[in-house]
Amino acid sequence: MKKDTQKYVLGLGVLLGCFFTVSISTRAQTATGVSDKEILIGSCSALEGPSHFLGTETVSGAKAYFAMVNDAGGVDGRKLKLVAYDDSYDPAKTEACFNRLMEQKVFALGFFVGTPTAVKYIPMAESNKIPVVGLFTGAQTLYVPLRHWIVNVRASYFDETREQIDGMWGTLGYKKVGVIYPEDAFGAAVLEGVKAALKTHNAEPIAAASYQRQTAQVGGAIDIVKAANPEAVVLVGPANTVAPILKQSHAKGWKPLFLTVSFVGTDDLIQEAGSDSDGMVITQVVPPYYLTDYKTVALYRRELTKYIPSAQPNFVSLEGFVDAMVLVEGMKRAGKELTRDGLIRGIESIHEFDMGLGPQLKLNYSSKSHKGFDHVLPTVIRGGRAVPFTDWSTATPK
Repeated sequence: MKKDTQKYVLGLGVLLGCFFTVSISTRAQTATGVSDKEILIGSCSALEGPSHFLGTETVSGAKAYFAMVNDAGGVDGRKLKLVAYDDSYDPAKTEACFNRLMEQKVFALGFFVGTPTAVKYIPMAESNKIPVVGLFTGAQTLYVPLRHWIVNVRASYFDETREQIDGMWGTLGYKKVGVIYPEDAFGAAVLEGVKAALKTHNAEPIAAASYQRQTAQVGGAIDIVKAANPEAVVLVGPANTVAPILKQSHAKGWKPLFLTVSFVGTDDLIQEAGSDSDGMVITQVVPPYYLTDYKTVALYRRELTKYIPSAQPNFVSLEGFVDAMVLVEGMKRAGKELTRDGLIRGIESIHEFDMGLGPQLKLNYSSKSHKGFDHVLPTVIRGGRAVPFTDWSTATPK
């Protein structure tokens, strides 16, 4: 009887030991893309094509921050690995790019670029219940309604266009505003923002004209808006389309106050348009990358030089760097037993978080809001550099 009891206890111990081993092993494997040593993050963006500057620079900024975190030991001992694929800022390529990332079994997604592509990725991410943190677009559909798996860092296009319209209306007295925009979701999103901002002043655009996306054939749109004689014109598009609009407009002798939103890729625009970019107003969602008095700007400059020495600092890679900071902060708050839902809850716990970007750029998330920043900074291009200003009277054409 005694031997039988011993055998029973021994057998039970082995069984329980196996159970707990399997249980611990299963728990460690519950989060796709997470192992004891690594966290796999996926990205789809414009790494090729006419808007490749936006994608490659966003990813460069994120990689620099990940490299810094990895050299410091990673997140709870796990190193971060970024798998980045190209979608060429082309909605037709989004499904294939997303599926490639799913085949790689990534834990989360980030550093996506563009509205026309984002509106394709959102339902795919939601149906797969995978977090997307940091999208280089401010389209309102990313913010309203709240989307559990989508986390925005930057201010919206509504924030940017409101700053533009209110600044011109109140200080410059400009009330005749035109819009030239591409025939895509990005163009529609910014046009909607301009209309909403003007509506608060009981006004609407004096003229609006569209052009085919990703083309320099913009002459027709220019002529339509020019005929209405606006005092200011909001140009919508990446640098490869906004630059031709500026050049062709100036060649026609047309020089109203031109404005655009941060998506343009300020430094790419300056390169593409040259002196024709001078005097253009661009609202930014991060501080200028040369203002190293800001702690995070200085950190970005240092780490970008260290890990990607061939890269030139710019607004876009700084934003990618900041997006990576938010993703990592969320993972740290999620704890050692990292899960996708835990990442979302970790980010939702970030309140009044100082990002080292100045007092007006503090992170605020909650279970009811996945919008990080709401502040924008107006800049005007002077001598090949985007110069910040607070007084809109300094933004008038010289």
